[in-house]
Amino acid sequence: MINTARTDIYANLQIALAQMSAATVLIFLAVFALCAQSPNISAHDENTLTIAEAQGEVYSFGKNVIIKGNAKGVLVFGGDAVIEGTVDGDVAVIGGSIFQKETASISGDVIIFGGAYHPESKTPLRNVEKETIVFAVFEEEFRNLTQNPSQIFSPSFTLGFLAQRVLLLLFWFIISLALTTIAPGAISRAVAQFQLSALKVFAFGSVGFIITIVVVMSSLSFLPNYVYTVVVLMAFVLLLLSFVFGRVALQVSVGKQIQKRLLPEHKQSETYALLIGSFVWTLLLSIPYLWTFALIALIAASLGLVLTARSTNGWQKA
Repeated sequence: MINTARTDIYANLQIALAQMSAATVLIFLAVFALCAQSPNISAHDENTLTIAEAQGEVYSFGKNVIIKGNAKGVLVFGGDAVIEGTVDGDVAVIGGSIFQKETASISGDVIIFGGAYHPESKTPLRNVEKETIVFAVFEEEFRNLTQNPSQIFSPSFTLGFLAQRVLLLLFWFIISLALTTIAPGAISRAVAQFQLSALKVFAFGSVGFIITIVVVMSSLSFLPNYVYTVVVLMAFVLLLLSFVFGRVALQVSVGKQIQKRLLPEHKQSETYALLIGSFVWTLLLSIPYLWTFALIALIAASLGLVLTARSTNGWQKA
């Protein structure tokens, strides 16, 4: 009875911590979105912001932006950026295109995800040392997402959505199978660490995730562009590798626990555990609204497993 009560307490604490982590990140994103509206708007309509003059950065979500005067930099989510004046820094658009008029000038980089770059002049007024980066994919998806953010929490259930989840299940099953074959010791230690001190893993991961976000956002304001790029790349690689390693470890942990309760001992196997764990996490990450909290909990636990990992110091003995 005491062990059962202790297990229930730890389970409730883990759920509460995961929810607190999700709330922290969502509040951070909400504050950023609210603060990302430029106060120097001279005219606007329902779908377009017209900027006559801006002393600082110009941000917009789900609307087109027209820069008629001077701006320090421009960042647009889910809309187009039309540059008629002068931009001293970078112009970045996600889910839209950049249109540069013949007399307009852009001194920084041009960065586009899901759109295209359309200068009126064959030789636009640009700094020759700056870059033009264009990823012309998912323009409509990015635009729809920024104009209707609620769809990210409740995706529509279609045959395409179901097929995508089946492919994800197979993908993560193969990744899990490969990683447990290549590094069985590391996965076993991670599973044991999570089962012994799950609350500690969530706590370290949540704090590490928040610190990573703060460092990345701070470097954007205080560090040169080339240093900021390195910091972002390092943070991305850290989160990506920890996510893959952590998800595989959690899939193994969940799969073994379910297998132990549902299957007789002579039918239990590592392959079944991987398949069950992959299915459970794919299902959790497909449920509307719930998937957001599941993803944040997964990221926190994955990062926590990396931060709390113990080294065997085998290289020192060798």
